[in-house]
Amino acid sequence: MKKITRDDVMDGDAYEREREDSRRRIMVVKAKRRVPLGNHATLHFESRDTMLYQILEMLRAESSWDRPGAVEDEIEAYEPLVPGSGRLTATLMFEYETAEERTRWLSQLLGIDRHLWLKIGDMEPVAAVFDDAQVSPTRISSVQYVAWTLDESAQELIRIPGTVVRVVIDHPDYEALAVLSEETRNVLATDLE
Repeated sequence: MKKITRDDVMDGDAYEREREDSRRRIMVVKAKRRVPLGNHATLHFESRDTMLYQILEMLRAESSWDRPGAVEDEIEAYEPLVPGSGRLTATLMFEYETAEERTRWLSQLLGIDRHLWLKIGDMEPVAAVFDDAQVSPTRISSVQYVAWTLDESAQELIRIPGTVVRVVIDHPDYEALAVLSEETRNVLATDLE
């Protein structure tokens, strides 16, 4: 998949003109990539389009279009989440209603980085690799960046229509399983190229 470069990032004025259309388009893209995992977690498989949108939204939120190096900083932060070359990426979000509940659960979910799997067909599950910056010795972040590197066999299998693809969390304090829709499996297959 093509890397995001400075040339891909429009200026602030152009983005403001196109933002509403861009938002509508990206919400359709994101809907195909959203996977609920139990009552408190959602996995969002990322793409080049979702990451470019994130970069533009961060520049807008921080009003940093004109700050020297701002665009490059955002590209550096989000480019690693662009899938491709046998690698899928996602954002895992834990959501709780109250701050107290969130604090308790984010401490309780330590070790989650050893309990998230992608299972493609009958192959052995593939462990997610977490971004170390989102995990501390006392709690995890409610937003986790994860990736799976798939060997050739897994890549071939995920490209076959009808292959059952599952996401599994098997943490002692949080278990969830989701079977991906055929639509989601198909978009992930294209991400690997």
